[in-house]
Amino acid sequence: MNLFAAVHTAWAGATRVDTPHMATHAHMLPATLRHELDARPEVLVGRHVLVAGDGLKRSTYDEATAHGIRVSHYYGAAELSFVAWGAHAKSLRPFPGVEVASRSGELWVRSPYVCEGYLEADLVVRSDSAGWSTVGDRGEVVDGYVAVLGREGGITTAGATVMVADIEHVLRPHAVGDIVVVGLPHPELGEVVVAVVTRSDDVPHLRARSRQRLSTPQQPRRWLHLESLPLTTNGKVDRRAVVSAVSTSGALQ
Repeated sequence: MNLFAAVHTAWAGATRVDTPHMATHAHMLPATLRHELDARPEVLVGRHVLVAGDGLKRSTYDEATAHGIRVSHYYGAAELSFVAWGAHAKSLRPFPGVEVASRSGELWVRSPYVCEGYLEADLVVRSDSAGWSTVGDRGEVVDGYVAVLGREGGITTAGATVMVADIEHVLRPHAVGDIVVVGLPHPELGEVVVAVVTRSDDVPHLRARSRQRLSTPQQPRRWLHLESLPLTTNGKVDRRAVVSAVSTSGALQ
C-alpha cells in the first residue's frame, strides 16, 4: 500500500506529507482507520481516506462518514494491481476495464493492469491462455459485487497476507517436536501469526530461526505449547482444533 500510495502521489503531482492533518488524502489499513477513529477522529475530518490491505467493515465506514471523513475502499494485489473498489468490503465492484470471476471459490482477474511476471525466474504468475490470472485469493462474484474471503492457507495480519506453508517450510526442519502455524483473531491486526509447538524447548532456536529467515509479517508473534496436536480422522493435523485448543489452554512462551 505504501508503494502504491507513493506511485500515485508522483503520478498525480501531489506532495507527500508527514502527518494526516497536513494531507488531503491518506492511505491506511482498516485497523489504522479504526485506531484513528477511537483515538482522534478529528485529525481525519475533511480528508479522503483510501483503505485497503484487509476488508473494511460497514460499521467502520459508517462511523467514519458520520465524522465527516470521506472513505474509499479497494481490493488488489501486487501482481494484479487494482481489482475492485467501493465504500466498504460489502460494496466492491470491479475497476473500469477489469473483469473478475470466481472459479471453484477462487478469484480470477483479467485486466490491463496485471503484471508481466516476477523478476525471479522460478516464480510464475498463475494464468491461463485466455488472459485470466489469480493470486489464490478466495471469494465470489454475485450480482456484479466482489466478495473477498481471504487467501486459502493464508493469514492476513496488519494488511499483509502470509502463507502458512512458507512459514512451516522454514521452521519445521529445525523443530525437534511437532510444529504448526495458525492465525488467531486480533482486534487491530485482523489476525496474528502463532506457532504451536509440542516441545517448549524448541521455542528459543525456532524463534531465532524465524528472525533470521522470515520476513517481518511472517514471523510468529506468539509461541504456544500443546502436549500433542489434534488430528483429523485421516491423520492430518486438525488446524481448527488447534486454534480452539490454544485459544483456551495454550501456554504462552
